[in-house]
Amino acid sequence: MQKIFWHHDRFRIYQIKQLLDDHDIPNYIKNEFAIGAMGELSPMDIMPEVWLADDEWLSKAQKLISEFSQPIADSQPWQCASCNEQNEANFGVCWQCGEAQHQ
Repeated sequence: MQKIFWHHDRFRIYQIKQLLDDHDIPNYIKNEFAIGAMGELSPMDIMPEVWLADDEWLSKAQKLISEFSQPIADSQPWQCASCNEQNEANFGVCWQCGEAQHQ
C-alpha cells in the first residue's frame, strides 16, 4: 500500500479517487474526515490522502494523475454546433445543451 496523492481540498481528492476507479485501479481514501481533529493533530496528520491498495499499479496511477493535473495548453473556447453557445476550452460538453464537443 502506498500513498499516491494528497491535497487539502477534499473535492480534488474525490476527483483523483474517481479517476483511479474509472481505470479499475484499487485505491482508498485515508483521513477523509480527520479535519474535525484540526488543532489536536498536526495539519499533516489530517490531510486527506489517496492510497493505492496494490503497489503494482503505482506507475499507471502516477501517469494518470500527472496527465489529469496538467492544464489544458493553448486551448480556445469553442462554440456548440447544436445551440451555438460559447463554452470554455476545459468543457468537453456544452454547458447549455449537453452536446459533446466535436473535434
